[in-house]
Amino acid sequence: MADDVILTGDDLGRELQSLSGWEVRDGWLRRTYTTPGWPHTLMLVNTIGYIAESSGHHPDLSVGYAQVTVKLQTHRVKAITTHDTTLARKIDEVVLWKPEAGSPLTGYPKRWVH
Repeated sequence: MADDVILTGDDLGRELQSLSGWEVRDGWLRRTYTTPGWPHTLMLVNTIGYIAESSGHHPDLSVGYAQVTVKLQTHRVKAITTHDTTLARKIDEVVLWKPEAGSPLTGYPKRWVH
């Protein structure tokens, strides 16, 4: 198990600058994603679950019809650590990915996860 590097003050502020859409509230690093609707919400939850399980670090999720709120905090130290910011970056990388312009992949025609 890697060491828990707790992030506070300026260190946490610097991390937040590179985590667009994420905020710290009530001691949790959190972000709400919106989706086109329920089927996409379920796919998003499953994708986040897969990423979390493969990383061995697990968020708390709140799920609604067209939104998922991800809350990250390292449970064993009850604080935000580098484990949380690393997982937040990986979640964003995967769930916000869309094909680039000119790609043979066309992407989903409606508004995707954001």
